[in-house]
Amino acid sequence: MEIIGKLRNLDAYPKINEDFYSRTLSGGVITIVSTIVMILLFLSEIRLYLYAPTETQLIVDTSRGERFHVHFDVTFPSLACSLLSVDTMDISGEQHYDIRHDIIKRRLDHFGNVIESKKDGVGAPKIERPLQKHGGRLDHNEAYCGSCYGAEASDDDCCNSCEEVREAYRKKGWGLSNADLIDQCKREGYVQKIKEEEGEGCNINGFLDVNKVAGNFHFAPGKSFHGANIFLQDLVAFQTENYNITHKINKLSFGDEFPGVVNPLDGVEWTQPTTSGMYQYFIKVVPTIYTDVMGRKIHSNQFSVTEHFREGNVYPRPPPGVYFIYDFSPIKVIFTEGNTSLLHFLTNICAIVGGVFTVSGIIDAFVYHGHRAIKKKIELGKYR
Repeated sequence: MEIIGKLRNLDAYPKINEDFYSRTLSGGVITIVSTIVMILLFLSEIRLYLYAPTETQLIVDTSRGERFHVHFDVTFPSLACSLLSVDTMDISGEQHYDIRHDIIKRRLDHFGNVIESKKDGVGAPKIERPLQKHGGRLDHNEAYCGSCYGAEASDDDCCNSCEEVREAYRKKGWGLSNADLIDQCKREGYVQKIKEEEGEGCNINGFLDVNKVAGNFHFAPGKSFHGANIFLQDLVAFQTENYNITHKINKLSFGDEFPGVVNPLDGVEWTQPTTSGMYQYFIKVVPTIYTDVMGRKIHSNQFSVTEHFREGNVYPRPPPGVYFIYDFSPIKVIFTEGNTSLLHFLTNICAIVGGVFTVSGIIDAFVYHGHRAIKKKIELGKYR
């Protein structure tokens, strides 16, 4: 019992009988205000604990030989899907023309509604007694070998579709401007298909796999090729030369998405003023690594952009289309999510509760004793 008595004497929180409590209106108001302040600070501390601040670090980018994906979603309201092609090239010499894999085209009417959605391509060839390479029509049980119309790389080459003829012409550096005279194109309805799509728009989306070096990718009418070291385009002869490259970039990103990323070209629209021309986006890509609180890393990129339009009525006449010319910054940005420990969080919570309780107690005591002093002086007649 003696030990219990000694422990009772060590009590730093002596209790007062409830009969001696004096509750006031000012004390109730201070209690409500201090409780609201405590709850707000508590919620703020929880938010800081759950969403820790992100640290930023800049280093020199020494990575080499990497590849990345360019994700895009672009709408051309006045350019038909059958005319639209996607090409890439970079300073390492890698070139890809009329890319079709990992890309989806959607035909649009003049209201912007989807008419047809499919992966890129003209369609399956219609083999109905096609013209053979030797000049005669295909006979029953005879193997088909179509002519490349002078673009054969060897005597054994065959072009069995309109696309293969166009590819053979591209490799030769020739432009295919008389598609209506090519047997494969006539049978597949290539010319008729382009005429039917006249006045339509096109939404094209997908991704491109490119080297991590300076280069460009572009959306252009016709099939691109190089001839005599000059960039050219195979534009269909019966189409008007004034291609309307009005476009809206719904989405454009270099690499995977990460928290807080801002892609400056998302939602950007451009309307062609008068004549056709080349619209260029000059993009500076900044390599970025984002590390979350669990240590997972996202290798991606940010970018900045400037724009320029070259009209088609100048010499030399620029090929019409929308061009994205990108280069890489030598600096890499590293974002790292901070991690607040649980003990630090609990310490801050205790500091909030104790601090607000102490301050509110001081304010309550000041108001209470001040009110009592004024009341006593009024009773003594010092205040009238």
